Amino acid sequence: MDNIKNGDNVLIVWSDSEPNEISNLVNKIQSVANTSVVLENSNMIAEASRPLSSFDVILSNWMLPHSVNHNDSLLAILIKLLKPSGKLILKDSNDISSILKLNGFINVTKCSDNQYLAEKPNFEVGSKASLKLNNKPAVWKLDETIEEAWTGKNDDEIIDSDMLLDEDDLKRPDQQSLRVCSTTGKRKACADCSCGLAEELRGETKDTPKSSCGSCYLGDAFRCATCPYLGMPAFKPGEKVILDLKSDI
Repeated sequence: MDNIKNGDNVLIVWSDSEPNEISNLVNKIQSVANTSVVLENSNMIAEASRPLSSFDVILSNWMLPHSVNHNDSLLAILIKLLKPSGKLILKDSNDISSILKLNGFINVTKCSDNQYLAEKPNFEVGSKASLKLNNKPAVWKLDETIEEAWTGKNDDEIIDSDMLLDEDDLKRPDQQSLRVCSTTGKRKACADCSCGLAEELRGETKDTPKSSCGSCYLGDAFRCATCPYLGMPAFKPGEKVILDLKSDI
């Protein structure tokens, strides 16, 4: 109990302990003047059980039968209930040094065979801090390019994205050059071509076919992959549309 000081708020996390065991521990802690003690069952505790960052010390699994399971869920709650720089003192027969560190605790110390002491960092979970480049640590000097990238000293070397495109990239492609077979995706029409590419390659004009879905006139968003109207603007229902399949091949 050396880590409990006058005026501390203390949380005791227990499981399956006898009432007299709990009472004895509470009385021992309260022997320190102006010490507040709160009890929580490890199987029922939740993040909303107590105000966050409200405890200076948390004692966990301190009483027989030592059946508290210090899993990720419980430790994630306990670190949020602790005040910054608050201490977690627990007993566990397993080696839980790693799991304590992975849940955000620092200065993890194994005091005895089954007793651990860990601390919450001196800031709140989720806190943010500004990175001051003018007072950067020495590690920044390992590579000057890191400093230059953050401070913008070499703005002249930044590549303009527009310079990556040449004149050919800016030209609008010829619609006829994009015409391919809707079945194979190739410029060559298949043997039983029904999409109109065969007629186009022969320089023929094909009359408006009948729609099998009835939605062709609405535009490309409503047309199937083999629709001969693909790429054409929407038109009125019943309007006669001539597909000009001539192209310069």
